[in-house]
Amino acid sequence: MTTKQPSGPEAGAEVHANHGYITDKERYLARLKRIEGQARGIARMVDEEQYCIDILTQVSALTSALRGVALGLLDDHMKHCVVDAAQLGGDAADAKMKEASEAIARLVRS
Repeated sequence: MTTKQPSGPEAGAEVHANHGYITDKERYLARLKRIEGQARGIARMVDEEQYCIDILTQVSALTSALRGVALGLLDDHMKHCVVDAAQLGGDAADAKMKEASEAIARLVRS
């Protein structure tokens, strides 16, 4: 199914109506809920004035979990959204490739 996007990089171009992660939505939501719990746990550790290194260990685990979600979303984006746009070609493909490259750059910097 395709649809018209009124704004953004694909303005006026046909693009995939569903996001690439839609088939794994429940898995992503479950992972994000666990991450949310980890963040609350870290706040509790700070509130309880626990040992710095223990808190840093948990921050590292949280960072790794978020990076895993980001990489999964990026992979889904490349496999679905970018591939769909590439098949259409033209400005939509160029915009999706630029968007993906910028997302990768943000992940690498963080």
